[in-house]
Parts: sequence; structure tokens; C-alpha cells
Amino acid sequence: MTASDWFEDIPVLGAQPPEQAAQKLRELDDRELAEKLLTEHHEPPPTFGKKWWWPFQDRAWQHTAHAFGHISPAEPGTEMLPIHHAGNIKPQENLKNARIKITLDCLRVAAYPGRGIHHILFDFYAQNQVTGKNVEHLHFNATYRAKEGERAAILGYPVFIGLNVGNEGVMFKCYTVNVKNESDEALLHFLDSDVFKAGLKLAKSAQPAIAPLSQMALGLTRSIASRNKNAAVQDFYMGLDFSAIPSRARLAEGSYIAVQIPEALETIWDWQDWVYNPARGQIVNKEDSTKLIPYNFLVFSLSRYEG
Repeated sequence: MTASDWFEDIPVLGAQPPEQAAQKLRELDDRELAEKLLTEHHEPPPTFGKKWWWPFQDRAWQHTAHAFGHISPAEPGTEMLPIHHAGNIKPQENLKNARIKITLDCLRVAAYPGRGIHHILFDFYAQNQVTGKNVEHLHFNATYRAKEGERAAILGYPVFIGLNVGNEGVMFKCYTVNVKNESDEALLHFLDSDVFKAGLKLAKSAQPAIAPLSQMALGLTRSIASRNKNAAVQDFYMGLDFSAIPSRARLAEGSYIAVQIPEALETIWDWQDWVYNPARGQIVNKEDSTKLIPYNFLVFSLSRYEG
């Protein structure tokens, strides 16, 4: 099983066919939206290559596309920091064969399916280039809570500590599940322990315990995502390398942003419209600093690890 098909049979809600998505919405007690979806979804012409169109476009969780930005490291201050597309930055060559630390710095829930406080399960994936040209496939689970329209109470949450980069860069994947099944919510309380909050600590050489631990984490995510009342919401993959190819994402220290946007907006989304306000710790509109990104997004940072 490869990274591209770990969750292929458990697609995010926005990628599910109408009948399946409607059933999931019923489980989440949103029957009105479920009926609207079944009665009003549109079949596009065959040339479009898509099976159907959503009858509404105002739910942040229904989108499958993502925009990827990058904020370069900066000294403390109040000056707004620019955001660039992750493929429009200079790769940091001195990170080749280095070790890095990856932390989750922000999770904003503009809108997830269901109501109330959202219990969100993350599956983080990365490849660890260990000594001997071997590759460790890493999965790490974490769980966070966030209210609709707000950010989770996290900052600098450790995910991978001491990840080995290698010559070709790193691969990073994230899959989120909105957990509403009460039994599963209770089951996931163990992820709130101090052991898991410390992140996955790695070594330069292969660690025998990593493979079974990663398989357990992957199995847990697949099991939870498949259960009644739970819905996968975000699924994205980033390959960060040192090439000059503009259509790729490049590896450098700083903060990476993944915004879940409507597919129709992919061609008009412009990172120049958004800046990072270090005084407030928020991404805001460049022309109106009171305006926030109206979509689900997360920010993870990458820095050199010297441990």
C-alpha cells in the first residue's frame, strides 16, 4: 500500500458520491442538507470528467482542493510578513542530509460537518531517510478539539522530531477525521497523554519499533474514519524538494500553510492577498486586517533539528 492509496477507499466527505455523502450527513444530524444534496445535485456533461456537482458551495468542508503557502523565518516584530506559494520559494540546500523538526502551529476550523465542539483526529505521514539509504514510513496520530469558526488551542505541537531529510527532500501527508462517534471519542482520549504530546522522536538509524507503531497509527485512523458518525474532511500530500521546478513545493525552514479551498478558486487564489500578522499570530487579508481566511486550514512549521 502506497501513500496515495492508504485512504483511497475512505475518501473525504467532499469527494464522496451524493448518496454516500448524504448518508454521512444524516449520521451527523444534518438531514436538511442531506435531502438538499440528494434532490438538487447536478450531473455535469461527460466532457467535464466529474461525476456530479454539489448543489451548494458554502460549506468549507465540501472542498477537496488545497492551496499551499510558505512564510519565511523572521525576527520578532509588528511588520506584516508576506506569504508565497510553496513552489515559489528558494530551496534551502543546507538541509540536505540534515535532520528537521516538524510542529503543528495552527488548526483553524472554519466549518467541519456536524455541530458543536469538533474532535479532530490527525494522521500525519512522513518518510524518514535513515542510514543505509533505507526509508521508514512514519504515521503519527494526534487529536485536537476546536469550536466551529475558531482555532484549536495549539501552538508548536511536536509531530516529527529529528526527521532525516536525505538528498531528495521529504514527503509529508495529512489526513483529518471529524470524530462524532461517542465511543470513538472516549477511545481517543489516550492520544491526549504526555507521551503522544511529545511527538514522534526519531534517530539517524532505523528503529525497530517504528514500523509496528506506524502501522498501528495508520490502522487506528482507518478504523475511526470508517465508523458511523465519523467523517474524513481533509486529505493532502506535499513533496518538498530542492529542485528549481516551479510546479513543485520546495524545502526550506519556515511555516507551511495548507488551505482547503473550492476547486473553482484554484486558478484565482493569490497568496499576495494574504499576510501574516506576527503581532496577533494570524493570517489576515492584506487590505483588511480584520478579515481572516474563510476556509479550513492548518499551519505546520519546519526547522533544523540539532539534537
